[in-house]
Amino acid sequence: MFFANKADHKQLFVLAIPMILSNITVPLLGLVDTAVIGHLDHAYYLGGSTVGAMVITCITWLCGFLRMTTTGLAAQAFGQQNASQNLLVLLRGLLVALIIGGSFILLQTPYISGAIYLSGGSDQVQFYAQQYSEIRIWGLPAALANLVLLGWLLGNHKAKMVMWILIFTNLVNLVLDVVFVLWLDWQVQGVAYATLIAEYASILLSLTLIFHHFKPIIKASVNDIKSKLLDKLALVSYFKLNRDILIRTLCLQSCFVFITFQGARLGDNVVAANAILMNFLLFISFGLDGIANAAEVMVGKAKGENNLKKLQVVFKVSLFWTLIFALVYSLFFIFWGPSIVRLISDIEAVVLYADQYLFWIMLLPLAACWSYLFDGIYIGLTQAKAMRNSMILSTFGCFFPLWWLLQSYENNGLWFAFIVFMIARGLTLAWHFTRHIWHAKALES
Repeated sequence: MFFANKADHKQLFVLAIPMILSNITVPLLGLVDTAVIGHLDHAYYLGGSTVGAMVITCITWLCGFLRMTTTGLAAQAFGQQNASQNLLVLLRGLLVALIIGGSFILLQTPYISGAIYLSGGSDQVQFYAQQYSEIRIWGLPAALANLVLLGWLLGNHKAKMVMWILIFTNLVNLVLDVVFVLWLDWQVQGVAYATLIAEYASILLSLTLIFHHFKPIIKASVNDIKSKLLDKLALVSYFKLNRDILIRTLCLQSCFVFITFQGARLGDNVVAANAILMNFLLFISFGLDGIANAAEVMVGKAKGENNLKKLQVVFKVSLFWTLIFALVYSLFFIFWGPSIVRLISDIEAVVLYADQYLFWIMLLPLAACWSYLFDGIYIGLTQAKAMRNSMILSTFGCFFPLWWLLQSYENNGLWFAFIVFMIARGLTLAWHFTRHIWHAKALES
């Protein structure tokens, strides 16, 4: 059934392989950051950098709608062969990204102070979290603009270009990590400055490549864009789509942030151990997102072409490979998880804590793979309302109630609630998909 047409599998992997390789570089870099800090003398360095990173990255994750809507809308414009609409998607996204990033820089003092206060943790963890955040906040405009640029390139089937941009960015970050932390001994500040510089290097490379490869489209669409960029009806539709994905992402990030902050309240060793496990989670999620990213581009193109049969084929092929990759991830952590923990940190208490909870990471790929795939399908269809409703139900109907009931189990209760939360996301979207999407009306809205 799944191998009836090898061309469909090939098309998926032409997009998916570059995205898998590039996506995995992100958590691998996070593991390098964690390893560099994890080999310093005290756990509070790792705890502080983790909390500080969460303070900043929760903004970029909340603004993930910039990448998602840009990819979905660009893929549909690509399917319609509408060059001016395609470029409008990029420019509107960049405008919103720069406004949001600039606003957080202006409001950085109350935001950072409030977020770190809510995080809890020891005085040392809070001190280094503040130090980290005050540096990284200046990279937000570039980080958010990069979401738009990479999302637009992906929507235009430039997955290889996205891969090389991300590899370049992470190599810059990696080299600067080594120089600033291991050579110059800047500790937590060194990791923050490395990421800040890498974010601006990324935006420069992305813009250069776009101007070089899409110059004909840009020149042909300039006059049309001037009159449509601020079109009222188009902007209202754009912000409605972004609003629903923002609410969805806000729910998701509230769970991630809660895990980090609750770990900080359980002690420096727990928050440090959870930092390692969260990097494993990112390693899993970015890998599975490679298939989902390919699916969203192909689904978006199918919607732009109004091709229901193609949509169904994309779903079947991407579901098959999502399950295969999830199984591989689970086996990977079963056999090599404990060894990787010891490579990341040599603080014995942190290693022992991480080992206790590694079981949850072994289960996570198979529990969560459904949610990643359906997110990709729904982004391609630009049906953000269903994604929003699924996430609200999973967050406030599963994650937080379960955590409250299982507080006595401390960190195990926290991770169990998270596993059920991921399962609930997949089940709710699967129900909606089979009931409302698997017919011609899916391409009409």
